[in-house]
Amino acid sequence: MFIEQGIKPENKFWRYIVGSIFIIIASFLGQTPLLGALYYDTFINGKPYPNSNDDIMRFFEPNLTLFLILISFVFAMLGIFFVVRYLHNQTMLSITTSRTKIDWKRVLFSFSIWAIFTIISTLAFYLFNPTDFVINFKPIPFVILVLISTILIPIQTSTEEYIFRGYLMQGFANLAKNKWFPLIITSVIFGAMHISNPEVSKMGNIILVYYIGTGLLLGIITMMDEGIELALGFHAANNLVSALLVTSDWSAFQTHSIFKDISQPSAGLDVIFPIVIIYPILLFIFSRKYKWTDWKEKLTGKIA
Repeated sequence: MFIEQGIKPENKFWRYIVGSIFIIIASFLGQTPLLGALYYDTFINGKPYPNSNDDIMRFFEPNLTLFLILISFVFAMLGIFFVVRYLHNQTMLSITTSRTKIDWKRVLFSFSIWAIFTIISTLAFYLFNPTDFVINFKPIPFVILVLISTILIPIQTSTEEYIFRGYLMQGFANLAKNKWFPLIITSVIFGAMHISNPEVSKMGNIILVYYIGTGLLLGIITMMDEGIELALGFHAANNLVSALLVTSDWSAFQTHSIFKDISQPSAGLDVIFPIVIIYPILLFIFSRKYKWTDWKEKLTGKIA
């Protein structure tokens, strides 16, 4: 069973606290290239130092900014590997899946179904609300964006999944000895992690409902499927396709995407609709394909 794979007598919860601190430090070290570039342009080239996160996002050319931001996740992933291997004496496979090897067909299926949905829904929004968008496509910057995104965004999303649905889910299972607490707490922390995103300041804290709901979806499919493969595919499709299709002045990533959303941001049905309609449909598709059973035990049961 996936969540039980990290439960050992010597795997005390304090190790997960130490491990999390180490991963955070590794992520901070990964921000050194961004800080170095900022200091170079301010002290050497005389540009004014950015005063806010929004200013930082607009300080460099968008592709360079995206590259510098995503590099930190490479360091964080290395931190995860080090902590899992040497602090917990586990393998990366043990926080990936309960299967004997990673099921890449699951990753691909989840990626494909969510990528197709994202593309169709984005085009529908564009067709029904054309005044809310402008064509942002520039061939050469877009090709560079594709190269950066296809390499680094899957690393970014996989890092988040390994932290929340792999490492911390097993960690909180060690603490609580049940399944519902790791599911809830990792979803809340995942949502709270996005509180500094610019769309939160534009739309208000109500947008956190969407982030927490997404974390809950990813936690449910991880626990029901006994591994994070489906979560890996979903998260990669969500961030990658979005980065390539649409940007805006208030989104987390400023990119040379195909479209630019120029509408006034507001949180309404677009926040609730995925949580109450789309995500349950996705769960139904996954459950039918992979024949999930015993939902209550897998999501709320005790751990011996």
